[in-house]
Amino acid sequence: MRDAFPRAATAIVSTATYGIGEAPGQTSMELAVRASVSALARVGLKPADVDGLFVCLPTDFFSGLGLAEYLGIHPRLTNNNRVGGSAFQTYVLWAALALAAGQCDVALITYGSNQRTASGKLVRSLLPSPFEAPYQALVPASAYALAASRHMHEFGTTRAQLAQVAVAARQWAQLNPEAFVRETLSVEQCLSARMLSSPLSVRDSCLVTDGAAALVMTRGDRARDLCLHPVYVLGAAEATHHRMISAAPDLTTTAAVESGARAYAQAGITAADVDVVQLYDAFTINTLLFLEDLGFCPKGEGGRFVEGGRIAPGGALPVNTNGGGLSCVHPGMYGLFALVEAARQLAGEAGERQIAGAEIALAHGNGGELSSQATVVLGSASTV
Repeated sequence: MRDAFPRAATAIVSTATYGIGEAPGQTSMELAVRASVSALARVGLKPADVDGLFVCLPTDFFSGLGLAEYLGIHPRLTNNNRVGGSAFQTYVLWAALALAAGQCDVALITYGSNQRTASGKLVRSLLPSPFEAPYQALVPASAYALAASRHMHEFGTTRAQLAQVAVAARQWAQLNPEAFVRETLSVEQCLSARMLSSPLSVRDSCLVTDGAAALVMTRGDRARDLCLHPVYVLGAAEATHHRMISAAPDLTTTAAVESGARAYAQAGITAADVDVVQLYDAFTINTLLFLEDLGFCPKGEGGRFVEGGRIAPGGALPVNTNGGGLSCVHPGMYGLFALVEAARQLAGEAGERQIAGAEIALAHGNGGELSSQATVVLGSASTV
């Protein structure tokens, strides 16, 4: 079956972040509102202009309704889908379809979380798995550790190769003044770090931060009137294989194989055409799995692919150029921050970490325990 997607019919016209790292005294809703108002103001819009609202907050299952009330708006379309960190890539998919169909004119996608200053740990509201709970595994760390262990067993991947992912992310973070952690990190420090869930150490795990992000989408014909460098949505697709890791059909292959292939087909590109890549790096194993599943290297070659600084600054493939969830920001769900960084790169707004001549970017989201996968392909005006 061929996807019908409105290639380049819609565009991201503005992005904003707020409160990255620590934002004491502010609720998740307040953080999301600040990012939202900032993103709208950058292109001369007000909350009242928003008629398509896409949001999920970590502790409020009615956050779409609550945010509309907080902003004093009455959107024609509200989406509060919750599939974990990939929700925001799915929001881009559904916002693009809604805008192209005339269901809304201005779509706001936003997220905020105060999990670091409010609790100091990952905030979750999940039902326990009857098949996993008896083993008292760390959720979600042990699920990703299971995938890493299998990848090591099947393909010979090493902890040192996983550490290369963390080191590359830190090197990108050092170029990003917004990044929460910017201290130098070495492979040796990763290998000697406290074990979290074998074979993953705390340096293989994402940060626990506060933070908010927002982006604004319109139809392509209006985008050119709102900003100098619209970022066009060329393709977007999602796929789901399971919920809990114990039900995963394959520990080393994710549904990104499906979402990526469909997004590429919609955009009319292949992985070789992508200039900059933003991946959901909740753990270092994620980056290897997604590089493989999205076609940047063969299955099982992810560990060897990242060696030698290939995905670090100056490497052949720029990956997670803001520092990712490992070094920049991870307030529970990272997907929207990947989209913001991809859009900033194509709009030429990435500062010292800007990838010269970037025209096509990929932003991939992951939800649950490698459960939900969603891929968005973005392009500059030259790709339309």
